Amino acid sequence: MDKSPFESKPEQEVLQEMEVDPKKGLSLDEASKRLKKYGKNILSEDKKSAWKKLLAYFWGPIPWMIELAAALSFLLERWPDFILITLLLFINALLGFFHEHKADNAIEALKKKLALKARVLRDGSWQEIAAEDLVPGDIINLKLGNVVPADIKLFQGEYLSIDQSALTGESLPVNKKVSDVAFSSSVIKQGEMLGVVVGTGMNTFFGQTAKLVQTAENVSHFQKAIINIGRFLIISTLTVAFVLLIVSLFKITLDDKSHEKFGSLAIFLLVLIVAGIPVALPAVMSVTMAIGANKMAKLKAILSKLIAIEELAGMNILCSDKTGTLTKNQLTVGNIKPFNNVKEEEVLLNAALASKQEGDDPIDLSILEKYGNNEELKTYKVENYIPFDPVKKRCEVTLSKENTTFTVCKGAPQVLLDLAKPSFSEEVKKEIQEMASKGYRTLGVAKKTQDAWVFLGLVPLFDPPRDDTKQTISDAKKMGVKIKMVTGDNVFIAQQIATALDLGRNIVPISEMDKLDEKQKEEKIVAADGFAEVFPEHKFQIVKTLQSKGNIIGMTGDGVNDAPALKQADIGIAVSNATDAARAAADLVLTEPGLSVIHAAMLEARKIFGRMKSYAIYRISETCRLLLFLLLAMLVFDTHPLSAIMIILIALLNDIPIMTIAYDHMKPSEEPQKWDMKEILYVAIGLSIVGVISTFGLYWIGERIWNLSLAECKTLAFFAILCGGNLTIYLTRNTKYLFSRPLPEFKFVIATIFSQVSGTLLAAIGLNTNDLTGIGWQYIGYSWIYIFVWFLACMFVKILIYKYLHVAEIKHEFVVKTKKSLHTKPI
Repeated sequence: MDKSPFESKPEQEVLQEMEVDPKKGLSLDEASKRLKKYGKNILSEDKKSAWKKLLAYFWGPIPWMIELAAALSFLLERWPDFILITLLLFINALLGFFHEHKADNAIEALKKKLALKARVLRDGSWQEIAAEDLVPGDIINLKLGNVVPADIKLFQGEYLSIDQSALTGESLPVNKKVSDVAFSSSVIKQGEMLGVVVGTGMNTFFGQTAKLVQTAENVSHFQKAIINIGRFLIISTLTVAFVLLIVSLFKITLDDKSHEKFGSLAIFLLVLIVAGIPVALPAVMSVTMAIGANKMAKLKAILSKLIAIEELAGMNILCSDKTGTLTKNQLTVGNIKPFNNVKEEEVLLNAALASKQEGDDPIDLSILEKYGNNEELKTYKVENYIPFDPVKKRCEVTLSKENTTFTVCKGAPQVLLDLAKPSFSEEVKKEIQEMASKGYRTLGVAKKTQDAWVFLGLVPLFDPPRDDTKQTISDAKKMGVKIKMVTGDNVFIAQQIATALDLGRNIVPISEMDKLDEKQKEEKIVAADGFAEVFPEHKFQIVKTLQSKGNIIGMTGDGVNDAPALKQADIGIAVSNATDAARAAADLVLTEPGLSVIHAAMLEARKIFGRMKSYAIYRISETCRLLLFLLLAMLVFDTHPLSAIMIILIALLNDIPIMTIAYDHMKPSEEPQKWDMKEILYVAIGLSIVGVISTFGLYWIGERIWNLSLAECKTLAFFAILCGGNLTIYLTRNTKYLFSRPLPEFKFVIATIFSQVSGTLLAAIGLNTNDLTGIGWQYIGYSWIYIFVWFLACMFVKILIYKYLHVAEIKHEFVVKTKKSLHTKPI
């Protein structure tokens, strides 16, 4: 069965049907008309309207509880409760909608930056356009590493080897030749051809089957952490609510006011559950990551999925390619070494003939620049061109001139030596080693006339280290990240570059690995400072081995064959100018070359992680503080210390600072980060216990020393939990003293000040009801002094907890290392 109606049609008939000249392509005007007719080359998405998204926040378990509490308040004619509960409902909905909208916009902006490009022929000239602007009839160039952007009828070129497993389930690549159709979203593994677009968007084979395609994703560490935090708070909240319900039911006496008592209890418990359950937790985390990801994009590092931030923050080993990342990728040709009585000029001419003049390959450009005589090259006619293949490691060009046809080839010297089998192979290898010791990578050049290949000579290429690489490597080491170089170059070149950059001298050629057993391979890979003579398939094994030792691995890559290693790595990084296939497989796509871009992205990821951890500790701490205070007050002191209105106000005013937490300044951690639930719970619960003690202390002072009424003492407790608890967010943003740099961001400070001022005014003036009685400015002043003293106490408790955790970690590491050394020590 044909997957496209164009599969069975001859290519010339298709070109005529599409009304396009294959040598000129469509005109810009015609392309614009067809874009209006056929639409964008994208798959249609079912997008919810803004109104539907907003209304969704009024439907679900949490909104139902708030709505039920509002309805009960209305029936009992408790108008202050009704107004504030309704306000809570709308503010929760608006905050959720705001966070979702912010995250969606950020993700959409990232998607646009990662959009595929296509090389098309329009008005007789080749140009790069967004793949979504392709139209039927466009003439397009497809080559190694491209993701096919539409259904394409092939009409010129040797062949394409295409991986279409995502579409058809075929495990092996299939070969496509002239007259075949290359399907949208398949990946080109080898070859280069021209084709005409015959289907775009939903009119492609992929578009017709897209609805049937399902992808399964593993739950990330981030998602597990959110689930664990949410589960802890939900269970804690429901447990406290259940205990309070049982205790309260025993205390209610049946009389003509019983319905009001039961109604008030129901409102109180519903409001408590709403305040305790972290409804906003996933939204706050998502918007924090999305805004952070946009900042990373400005640093020339674009995330393809937000949850990769955690892996980037936790990365402790980066396997970096050499060319373009550690080095400048600005190649210069050195002194050419001819062999077999050939002149230097002939070696350079044949190297230039094997280079593509209209391409952007840095090796080709450096050779063509060295040769200089482009007019001479135009006298040769290209009969067939087989582009460079990272597996075969060579390219071939068949040319003709004055009735003479011959083939030239350039590529890895060892590959060409195996091809030509000259008698002077050992001499060539010695020359390669000598050039490598000086930092030159070498390119072999060979020529075939009739049926015999002749090795012509070596073209040395020098690619100097980037100016900032050495310092960046040093900075990365200080941040707990080990850089391992991975290169296809000769081991001597790798050692020379590694020494210059202080990476270490232990560079392992992959050929050595083949002689070792699995255990020895593991030891070599773990101990190595870098790897030389690497093929793409070796990268996958390097990543898996390092991961098996508990490391979080980053791997850079640019080619189609790097895709498996990029997918396997915890954080796959597609370097600048990577192929479409590598970009599609990567978690992070660089738009500028250099290791410093990765380092900057890693630092930003650690800042984002720090903000998320700060919010998680704050949210757990304040929820536990509220729950513990209510539970102990009921069980020990036999009183309801807070009214439903107070709990609503605490929930509302605590939500205001979290809107700006995504913008807060944050110092990046000096160690790789991960979700340590022990640390989060120790710090959060430690702060909440101190907070509960301070709240009971203020309540006791108000009752015994200031002789305040019960209603006024409740206001004191409300004031302590709201304003004292609100300050906790300044403690959770670092592990040290309050004003350790960087200082809090301005919007963040303003948001917390607004909550503090609102809480202070409410406590001082009240609402003229028994639910919130004003205590006057004198007691507010005394209370602020008390709260600030306890705030400092909380700060020192936090520092002590972190010191305890640090000492415990050192002891644990010592025990583990001691046990390991005892087990491995020979008897």
